[in-house]
Amino acid sequence: MTGDVTAGLARFLSEDLGRAVTISDLRPLSAGARRRNVAFDADLGGCVLRLVATLVPGSVQLLPVDVEAGVRELARAHGVPVPHVLAVCTDTGYVGEPFMLSERLDGETVPRRVLRLVQQAGIGDLVGEQLGRATALLHAIDPEKGSPELPGSPVGHPAESFLREAESSVARLLADRPVFALALRWLTRHLPGPPERLTLIHTDIRNGNLIVGPEGIEAVLDWEGVQRFGDPMRDTAWSALRMWRFGVDDREFGGFTDRATFVRGYACAGGDFDADRFRWWKVACTLGWGAILAAQTAAFLDGTVPSIVMAASGRRIPEIEWDLLMQIRSTGSR
Repeated sequence: MTGDVTAGLARFLSEDLGRAVTISDLRPLSAGARRRNVAFDADLGGCVLRLVATLVPGSVQLLPVDVEAGVRELARAHGVPVPHVLAVCTDTGYVGEPFMLSERLDGETVPRRVLRLVQQAGIGDLVGEQLGRATALLHAIDPEKGSPELPGSPVGHPAESFLREAESSVARLLADRPVFALALRWLTRHLPGPPERLTLIHTDIRNGNLIVGPEGIEAVLDWEGVQRFGDPMRDTAWSALRMWRFGVDDREFGGFTDRATFVRGYACAGGDFDADRFRWWKVACTLGWGAILAAQTAAFLDGTVPSIVMAASGRRIPEIEWDLLMQIRSTGSR
C-alpha cells in the first residue's frame, strides 16, 4: 500500500507540475477514525517540498476535499493558523481515494505529547489564549464567504436543530441509557434562543486537532466538520470538554489553561463569550460526543468501517454519562 501511495502521489505531482517529481521518506502520521495522513518529501528537481497528504475514503467523507480545502484557505486568509493547501485531487485513480496536499509543519499533534511539551515549556496559558484567539478569528469571518456546499442554514435555530438531531441519535443508538434521557430533558428545559449572530464554526477545534510547538499553536487541523452558519458558543464549548483534557482535568480548555485565559484570547480577537450559552452547548456537545461514539461502534459492528478506533469507541460511553451527570447538576461546570 505504501508503494502504491508513493507512486500515485509522484504521478499526480508530476502531471500537475509538468515535470518529474520524486517522492521519498513517505511515512504515516497519526490517523483518526475517518482518514489517513501521510508525510513525505517531494523532490521537484533542486527544490524539496515537505508535504502531508490527507487521504479521505469516500465512505466516510463529511465534506468533499475541495470544499474542505477551500474553507481552510478562507480561514488562513483571515489569520487562523492553518497549513497551506497546495493541491487537491478528487480523482481516485491516483491513490484510491480523494486527497489534499498541505505544507508540513513541525510540532506535536498527539494530545498527551502535546501536553508534555506544553508542561515542559511552561506555555499552557499561551496555548489557551492562542486557542481562544484562533477560534474568535474564525467566528469573525463573514459566513457568506464560505462555500454554498458547506452545511448550515442562514436562518433557523442552531441549538434547537442540534437538540432534535441529538434526540433522534439517542433514540436510535442509546435508548437503553437513562443518563442520556435525563440530559435530553435538561437540554430541553434550558434551551437558549438563537444567537445574535451566526458564524462559521469548525465543530471539532480541540486538543488533538492542533499542531503545537515550543512557541504555541502552529496550526488548527481537521476541517471536515465545518458548518457555514452556527452558534459560535458551540466551538468554545467543544474545546472545553473533559475528554480533550487527557487527564489534566483542572485545566478546562484542552488541559492547557482555565476558562478565563481562553476567554481573554477570544475577546481580544473580537469574540463575544456568552457563559450561559456556553454551558448549554457544553452539555449538548458532551451528549453529542456520546452519540458519535455509539455511531462509530455501530459502524464497526455492521462492517461499514473496519477500524479498531471505531470498535473501541463504545467503551468510552460510561465516561460520557459521568460527565453529563456532573454538568447538569445545579453547580455543574466540569
